[in-house]
Amino acid sequence: MMNLLTLAQDSDGGGGAIFVLVELAILVFFIVTFWKIFGKAGQPGWYSLIPIFNIYILLKIVGRPWWWLILCMIPFVGIIIAIIVTLDLAKSFGKGVGFAIGMILLGIVFYPILAFGSAEYQGPAAA
Repeated sequence: MMNLLTLAQDSDGGGGAIFVLVELAILVFFIVTFWKIFGKAGQPGWYSLIPIFNIYILLKIVGRPWWWLILCMIPFVGIIIAIIVTLDLAKSFGKGVGFAIGMILLGIVFYPILAFGSAEYQGPAAA
């Protein structure tokens, strides 16, 4: 029976398996991080696990209308929308533009700071 590690191995040995394990660790880390962010904003944390619906809830957290979800699906426009929503998310937790830029450029550091730090949800920034 093949398992995840067997599928990830390449002909050189186990380098692919290590890569897959690191990816899985980062994925779990971000799941926990977004679960915590949703919880701080008064939403059930498990909402962060549901694709597309989690974007809708994130838009609700930052105070943007539901139809922005459609804009998120448009190539290139979605990138701009993601940047705006990230700025709004930082502001919703009482952080500034500098923190939002950190979230955009170095998310693996700044999202956990938002989730596990002392930042409190202030309400939708875009409302």
